[in-house]
Amino acid sequence: MYGIGMQELLVILVIVVIIFGAKKLPEIGGGLGKAIRNFKRASSEPDEIDITPKSEKKNDDTSHSA
Repeated sequence: MYGIGMQELLVILVIVVIIFGAKKLPEIGGGLGKAIRNFKRASSEPDEIDITPKSEKKNDDTSHSA
């Protein structure tokens, strides 16, 4: 029902070429490809920095003053 056909893709491509120009399209495509690659790499790698707080409880009687 809401599928994008060949005519719609051509119209979008023409609008993009008009806005950015034919010389900028390879740069935009390369940048978009690098961004997608970096996103996939970052989402599959484990976190490098452990941000969970360390619980340090001391059982000293001197720390509780009544």
